[in-house]
Amino acid sequence: MEITDIRIRRLEGNNKMKAIVSITIDDEFVLHDIKVVDGEKGLFIAMPSKKTADGEYRDIAHPIKTETRNRIQKMILERYAQEEELAGEG
Repeated sequence: MEITDIRIRRLEGNNKMKAIVSITIDDEFVLHDIKVVDGEKGLFIAMPSKKTADGEYRDIAHPIKTETRNRIQKMILERYAQEEELAGEG
């Protein structure tokens, strides 16, 4: 599995949610609505989720293996940092 594209839509304001991300896998499959969140321990990603009838949120798409999630998170956060740096220069 290769992530072949990452598209980031930064969100303005003082929200904990900093961006919404779409990734393309192997130039064949797109996953939308990954969130970049600023938590107590720094930035992390939250996979697309849906609110259930009992008020809980459940991921509707997510990696099964921890190492896959970590790899996706690393790539997204690196790209997010690059875009933040570019935005600061403009």
